[in-house]
Amino acid sequence: MEPLIDSFILFLATERGLSPAYQSSVRQSLDALATWAAGKKLTHARDLGTDDLSAFLSQRRKEGLSPSSQRILVVHLKIFFRFLVSRRHLEHDPAEPLLAPKTTAKLPDTLSAAHVAKLLASINRDHFLARRDLAILELFYSSGLRLSELCQFRFENYDEEDGILRVTGKGNKTRLVPIGRKAIDAINDYLRNERPSLVKSGKTSSHLFLSVRGGPLSPDRVRQIVKKRAEAAGLPPGIYPHLLRHSFATHLLEGGADLRVIQELLGHADISTTQIYTHLDQKHLIETHRSFHPRG
Repeated sequence: MEPLIDSFILFLATERGLSPAYQSSVRQSLDALATWAAGKKLTHARDLGTDDLSAFLSQRRKEGLSPSSQRILVVHLKIFFRFLVSRRHLEHDPAEPLLAPKTTAKLPDTLSAAHVAKLLASINRDHFLARRDLAILELFYSSGLRLSELCQFRFENYDEEDGILRVTGKGNKTRLVPIGRKAIDAINDYLRNERPSLVKSGKTSSHLFLSVRGGPLSPDRVRQIVKKRAEAAGLPPGIYPHLLRHSFATHLLEGGADLRVIQELLGHADISTTQIYTHLDQKHLIETHRSFHPRG
């Protein structure tokens, strides 16, 4: 099965344009299937039937795989075997009848507007790297960028005059994202007064945010920055970059923004992904009613 898995991963990378992280996730699922199948003396994809795949899923469930991870695993199996049928490696698709377990949608955590304001106000620009870190936090909250999108963002895709970002997201899809005045000011301050000192002699980079070594920031480093700044601001523990993305979307919705607009800003391919924020908005409405209505 290994050559078939390699061929499929290459397809995801070259023809579908899916991210390395997604490719890695799919490979992990298929490698687990290949290992399980080898233990059952099933050496080729054509040896696997629907009952075998169901037995594999059952085994993974017994090993403690969560329902949400089981759903992802089922999706990976389905797209893999559909690919094999389309390329005529198989005549019939054994994964087609598989059903994914139902899961209860978990509402994303968010920060209140007051907590976000406290976080941003806590940074003293006179300290080294403070301008960079403030620009990162302002940009997260003003744009709703994914962590990977922020790390890979290049300053030539930043339109300072109009306050627009050209962002390449999942599936290499490009979208235009406007940002607010405070984010623009923070980015410009960083570009003029701190980024030049981070550029090292003989080393060039067009990434917007640089490390002290002059290279692009890694996702792990950005997570550390967000965590460190949140702790210094006295916020509750467990603050992470995606929390600012959730807060961006939730605060827009609470302010009356159209769900389709939020979908476009976040880069969601499907409106159903964005609709989870409507549950948060309903919670906000209920809390507001109970707090301010005479008979709440």
